[in-house]
Amino acid sequence: MEHAPTWLTYGFLYLTAAVLAVPIAKALGLGAIIGYLAAGIAIGPWGLGLVSNVQDILHFAEFGVVLMLFLVGLELQPSRLWALRRPIFGTGTAQVLGCAAVLFALGALAGLPWRVSLVGALGLALSSTAIALQSLAERNLMRTQSGQAGFSILLFQDVAAIPILALLPVLGAAAGDGAGHTPGEVALEVLKIVGVIAAIILGGRLLLRPVLRWIAKSNTPEIFTAAALLLVVGIAYLMVMVGLSMALGAFLAGVLLADSEYRRELEADIEPFKGLLLGLFFIAVGMSIDFGVILRSPGLMAAILVGFLAAKAIVIYTLAKLVNIPYQERPVFTLLLAQGGEFAFVVFQAAAGASVFPAETASLLIGAVALSMLISPLLLVLLDRVLLRRYAKLKTTPQAEEISEPQEAPIIIAGFGRYGQIVSRVLLAQGLRTTVLDHSVDMLEVARTFGYRVFYGDATRLDLLRIAGAEHARILVVAVDDAEQSLQIAKLAREHFPHLQVVARARDISHWNKLRDLGVTLVQRELFESSLQSAHTVLELMGLPAAQATAITQRFRTHNIALADRMYPHYKDQAKFIAVAREGRNQLAEQMAKERQESAAMGAAGGAYPGYGGPGSPERDDGTASAEDVDKNRP
Repeated sequence: MEHAPTWLTYGFLYLTAAVLAVPIAKALGLGAIIGYLAAGIAIGPWGLGLVSNVQDILHFAEFGVVLMLFLVGLELQPSRLWALRRPIFGTGTAQVLGCAAVLFALGALAGLPWRVSLVGALGLALSSTAIALQSLAERNLMRTQSGQAGFSILLFQDVAAIPILALLPVLGAAAGDGAGHTPGEVALEVLKIVGVIAAIILGGRLLLRPVLRWIAKSNTPEIFTAAALLLVVGIAYLMVMVGLSMALGAFLAGVLLADSEYRRELEADIEPFKGLLLGLFFIAVGMSIDFGVILRSPGLMAAILVGFLAAKAIVIYTLAKLVNIPYQERPVFTLLLAQGGEFAFVVFQAAAGASVFPAETASLLIGAVALSMLISPLLLVLLDRVLLRRYAKLKTTPQAEEISEPQEAPIIIAGFGRYGQIVSRVLLAQGLRTTVLDHSVDMLEVARTFGYRVFYGDATRLDLLRIAGAEHARILVVAVDDAEQSLQIAKLAREHFPHLQVVARARDISHWNKLRDLGVTLVQRELFESSLQSAHTVLELMGLPAAQATAITQRFRTHNIALADRMYPHYKDQAKFIAVAREGRNQLAEQMAKERQESAAMGAAGGAYPGYGGPGSPERDDGTASAEDVDKNRP
């Protein structure tokens, strides 16, 4: 073992600890984060001692933060930031400033110097983006009000960390003994920091896309990924040279790439490693807990931990009430934001390096943050098993009574989604009576808000179809979104109510074929007509007269419907099905090419329409499209 390279030894230890600890933690219902933290503690200097070099651990932890913040920045598109500007800069500002103010006041009351209180308050006011987002995702809370509010606050914290980090060298310079730190030098330091950040942003905006475009032309994916990593490392190195954190540089690098056309490719390359990188970061957090500081000052550590958790919890819970977060969601929301965050490691380490406060103070604060990140997942488990279970019993989910009174309308509409609403509105505008069924309580509430009468019921149930009047109705419109439910409803109607004319929507040609198998002939593919309308608009924009564009799209519509009828008997025989499809598309392409050739001949007399049949036309000289062109432009 001693002859193995250090990186190989550490890599083996980290991965082994994770593979053993995380499944055990998951089996105990504690979650993956607890497993990673426990793995770090187990192999760290206060566990088995397999990794004892604390400095290496801190460097490794910072590297995890660097990689994680690059991914956070990569997701921070300016358009997304603008759409969330109110909750981000409203709720987010209130949380950070509120928590920082309370913590600063507590520090001042404890007799700490104002610089220590300020930096400590700002660092402890931040929360763990990694733990909070992962916990919200595991509980399917991202789309809830608390999830959106929590995400906005975390996003603001990530942005707020930038000025916090930029403030540290200034506070450190101002805290010096005056030798070499004149006001002019302090101002120069501030200007240098601002200048480097501005240069990175402006230079990156102007130079980044041309460089990435040039690299992308090489068609070498690994070089493209290497270029992204070079950008991270280069900017991080530049930030270190001016005394700022590498994490800040990585975050800026991610933001610079967030609105580029290469963002999706970068996300696809890096996303598979995201979970593992976060896991390795949590291992590093577990290893970095200095139990020596805790053992030397257990009372002080407990006071810091309980004090800042309680102070933040009070502020955050009050904020949750003010923004009307449902009371069932407030405990998780409060706990996830009350814990310390990974940014705090960077802030406190940078503060110690800038001589804002001693290294012993930084160790105490880092230990408190690490312990808060360790116990928060445990408290979440306790919440899930005790408090939230009680809330679940008290929770009043809006209930709707199923349709119970027999209806007599001549038209039944199953499904009141985007498709069923339009059908229903057209019929109601003509004074036609309808019975509308939908099994979504939320959809019923929306319908009632706008004055529509919709009955609660699952149309796949025979008894509810009878109550809805299927025995006497003339038409059943199957407008549900789910293809399988659509087929069930159509099958019930054909078997038990053969007199009903069934009008159905089909999501695609496969769904269309299955409906035809059930004897449903009045089927509309939901995107077919709207796609033809878009094609009609494009033809007009290319210069065709409206009548000619209409004729072309109608001809295509007629041909496509006829082709679908020809393909239907063979859809279970893939070879024959494809052969019929190719034959039909070739026939259409030849017919259209012939018409374009005739139009080109008219061009000499000024009769051709722009963009077709002229020089540079993609058709061959004989006016027909090649087989390759046909295959490339399949509908």
